[in-house]
Amino acid sequence: LLLSYLATGVFAGLLAGLFGVGGGLIMVPALAILLPMQGVAPSVTMQIAIGTSLAVISATSVSSALAHHRRNGVLWPVFRAMVPGLAIGALLGAAAAHVLSGDALRRIVGVGALLVAAKMALELKPGSHGQLPGRLGMGIAGTVIGCLSALIGIGGGSLSVPYLSLRGLGIHRAVGTAAAAGIPIAWGGAAGFIYNGWDVPGIPTPALGYVLLSAWVGMGLFSVLTAPLGARLAHAARPQTLKRGFALLLVVIGLHLLLG
Repeated sequence: LLLSYLATGVFAGLLAGLFGVGGGLIMVPALAILLPMQGVAPSVTMQIAIGTSLAVISATSVSSALAHHRRNGVLWPVFRAMVPGLAIGALLGAAAAHVLSGDALRRIVGVGALLVAAKMALELKPGSHGQLPGRLGMGIAGTVIGCLSALIGIGGGSLSVPYLSLRGLGIHRAVGTAAAAGIPIAWGGAAGFIYNGWDVPGIPTPALGYVLLSAWVGMGLFSVLTAPLGARLAHAARPQTLKRGFALLLVVIGLHLLLG
């Protein structure tokens, strides 16, 4: 199982570098398959998978945000306006995942994977419709993005980038600001999963709530190491072919979660 966690980290890191995604849509389904092999009850499998994925992203999101900051890609005033909503939404998403059944969470993650696949395969790019709203509007948007991201176990870029682009940000600033927005989503979501899962029976040790530490270390370490390699490979391949290949993988993952 430890080798499986390491392999998942390698795969998630490569895909994160190749496609600019946080790896959550790889880690959550992989853990959903691996955890039952460890004797984890179905009632907590998806909660552990999502909580552990967010814990991994909480480490990788910081380095990603710093990389975009060095390229002047993060609009920090926009980030600050969204932070309260993102953190609150992530905590709400973790609380919702705690009370939802494992089957319901599988369906939510499966639908999320299919929606991201459709966006990548069809190359859907929202047009710009005006300026960014005020702090209240940004806070509400952040709450929705944070809640949905924590429910699926992703860093939020799949939701933040389209929203920021829709509100008038250029794609590079949207991607960079969304990378920074992944920090409060991942940290708030991971904290929520740790708190809600603290006294839940059936979670293998060592763990902090719903965060399985062995998987966190294995996936986190190797995803950080292999993400730069994925980024280099992205420049050597056709972007359209890469996106469609990843979209096909997400369709398989989504259907497996929905029908498995």
